[in-house]
Amino acid sequence: MLDLNFYKGKRVLVTGHTGFKGSWLCRILIGAGAQVTGYSLNPPTQPNLFSICGMEEHMDSVIGDIRDRDHLMEVFDQAQPEIVLHLAAQPIVRESYKDPVGTYETNVMGTVNILECIRQHSCVRSFLNVTTDKVYENKEWEWGYRENDPLDGYDPYSNSKSCSELVTHSYQKSFFAERATAISTARAGNVIGGGDFAADRIIPDCIRAARKKEDIIVRNPHSTRPYQHVLEPLMMYLTIAMKQYEDPAFAGYYNVGPDDSDCLKTGHLVDLFCEAWGGIRWINQYDGGPHEANFLKLDCSKVKTVFGWRPTWNVKTAVEKTVEWSKIYFAGEDAAACMDRQIQEFLAAMKIEGNR
Repeated sequence: MLDLNFYKGKRVLVTGHTGFKGSWLCRILIGAGAQVTGYSLNPPTQPNLFSICGMEEHMDSVIGDIRDRDHLMEVFDQAQPEIVLHLAAQPIVRESYKDPVGTYETNVMGTVNILECIRQHSCVRSFLNVTTDKVYENKEWEWGYRENDPLDGYDPYSNSKSCSELVTHSYQKSFFAERATAISTARAGNVIGGGDFAADRIIPDCIRAARKKEDIIVRNPHSTRPYQHVLEPLMMYLTIAMKQYEDPAFAGYYNVGPDDSDCLKTGHLVDLFCEAWGGIRWINQYDGGPHEANFLKLDCSKVKTVFGWRPTWNVKTAVEKTVEWSKIYFAGEDAAACMDRQIQEFLAAMKIEGNR
């Protein structure tokens, strides 16, 4: 399904490269021998995975705002990317309630700016816009959303990502139908993994509490979400970008999520974390925060059919790998080496799954 040798020598531009997912993605690409350029704001947290693993030493890291089209255009001029992976975003639901204007500017106009740069650079053969499972009109039903279900996210973050999808669809039909540039979007579920220090995310909140030996506060233990290790969607992004580079017929809109068995209530996820970490517990404490979807999962039949994809690590393994990385980091040991080892372990497990 995925041959990382494809990326050797390829010029790849990653937006949002200083974030949690972006850092893991760049680590994979650098290991594959790609010529990686990143465009992003400074790392969003302190500490942060990008700095911990010394990523800047192995790539061309450009600090810039996705809303600054002129600067972005200069980076495209210099990098001449063949493949563009767009991860830059304001990704937090609660933050979108605090700053809806900034969220829309980043997530909508940032996408417009990326697509406009691609429109003016014929070197780009493959573009993937990474959105979210929250783009769908959420009806709180028990079955997974499919790619042809209506888009209409509720909160400013989710809605801005729905708009980002629509912008991408419009540009593809208006400007790229007759060009050799394949365009796709990928809608991923909640991801976990070592090195996520973001606020208002359940596993980072668990890790902060565990470090302080405090009870974990869970504000909505009964919400159901699709959880997966960060490597799961990243490998799928790289598969989509590779396959549509080779054959534009693979371009499309794809859900990337776990099997139904890994769509868990938040309380169950925290139980798995407490078991993996040891010696801690959680308490239910609803804080009266803004509206968030209560039930959400994806139907991933399309990527399974089109690419022969299947999940590699279940959510229990994903939590264990997250705890492993975190304990190595907090012990002052080599977190970058752990990151590389987990990538290789995932690739080996992925190959076994693919041969079944």
